[in-house]
Amino acid sequence: MKSLLISHPDCARHAMDGHPERPERLAAVMDRLESSGLVKDMEQISAREISSSQLSLAHSADYVNTVETSEVQNEVVRLDPDTFLGPGSLRAAKLAAGAVVQATEQVIQGITKRAFCAIRPPGHHAELAAAMGFCIFNNIAVATRVALENPAIKTVAICDFDVHHCNGTVDIFKDDERVLVCSSFQNQFYPHRYLDFTNEHIVNTPLEPGTEGLSFRHSIENSWLAKLQEHKPDIIFISAGFDAHRDDPLAEICLLEDDYRWITGMITDLAENYSQGRIVSTLEGGYNLESLASSALAHVERLCE
Repeated sequence: MKSLLISHPDCARHAMDGHPERPERLAAVMDRLESSGLVKDMEQISAREISSSQLSLAHSADYVNTVETSEVQNEVVRLDPDTFLGPGSLRAAKLAAGAVVQATEQVIQGITKRAFCAIRPPGHHAELAAAMGFCIFNNIAVATRVALENPAIKTVAICDFDVHHCNGTVDIFKDDERVLVCSSFQNQFYPHRYLDFTNEHIVNTPLEPGTEGLSFRHSIENSWLAKLQEHKPDIIFISAGFDAHRDDPLAEICLLEDDYRWITGMITDLAENYSQGRIVSTLEGGYNLESLASSALAHVERLCE
């Protein structure tokens, strides 16, 4: 059974000069996956736009309507100081969320066991009713809610190893014990929200600046592993951010490609034991094009093994 790769060229339509979350990020990832030959061993399909009703599973209807009516032709509109809508941004955001929903549907239907969504904009900072941190819609959260509508899915785990805390994902699921959210992030760093939030199904793993691979691995094993084993998720989602790489310009964690390969392996082993192998992964952060591409390749290679 081939792993699934979902993307769409129109995700590049979301663009603003000088912004770090730029179209070249996705191009770097796709170019590396293609040049490696890995895509030949994957089923590749194009994303489709998500519906407004599905977006409202994870966001307030008012917020969805605000975003859908805010895009202006030939202008850039700020949704927050870091997050914008330009011409084509709404389509890109709907394709990004739609890709993760498509992947989820195919995994639950048994068409594939594992999927990687090469999309942008990212999503894990988008809260119930707010855009934040380059994120318009919370792609993982929407797909999780879609998954939970299926009678076969009782419990879900979200594993987020972006260098920034997944405040949006926590905001949406903070009271939903069906969803275990595990997040590693640089401590006392953006987004400065939910960093100290405590609930049995929310697992925060702060990392001090300068943390290297061995310490990262110990922290993940000590904080995530038992919780994931206890939760026994029917499907695992991965918010795959690669901005904790040593060479990334936006943070101070010092991971390498092998660390991303390792954590992907840990998650796939758990999925085989508890989740019938079902994993949906989606691209979040990563802003040095070279380290982003090489880290994403390591992640997808391990996902496909």
